[in-house]
Amino acid sequence: MSTPITLNGANLLKEELQRLKTKDRPAVINAISEARAQGDLSENAEYDAAKERQSFIEGRIADIEGKLGSSQIIDPKTLEADGRVVFASTVDLEDLESGEKVTYQIVGIDEADLKEKKVSVTSPIARAMIGKHEGDVVAVEAPAGVREYEVLKVRYI
Repeated sequence: MSTPITLNGANLLKEELQRLKTKDRPAVINAISEARAQGDLSENAEYDAAKERQSFIEGRIADIEGKLGSSQIIDPKTLEADGRVVFASTVDLEDLESGEKVTYQIVGIDEADLKEKKVSVTSPIARAMIGKHEGDVVAVEAPAGVREYEVLKVRYI
């Protein structure tokens, strides 16, 4: 099963993977070597910390490689969705109750970051927006009750 990810999200994962393999992994191997040179490993905190860090790095490398291997990379600039809200689109909304305007991009689970206005495709607001067009009203189930938004603009940037 492939998991959708935006082109930007895939590039960020690839950069992290490159850093882990070329900088972090060699640095931790060096730290383990230095700690071993200090002698008795049974009470060597530096050795234990370096081994723990190595375990984290190797786990993260495997995690990223797995995600990239099972990802379907979607470039929003190449989407032809006829103005529909789809994965990777950027949507301008207006809260019908308060008049507040917000903009969200629908992204993969690992890319979601509310501070950057990126919502997971599995979030209630993204699920409610998928398939809608400009001018449509979106009803989102929120903890405080149903909130309604009007889709002002759909962009593929």
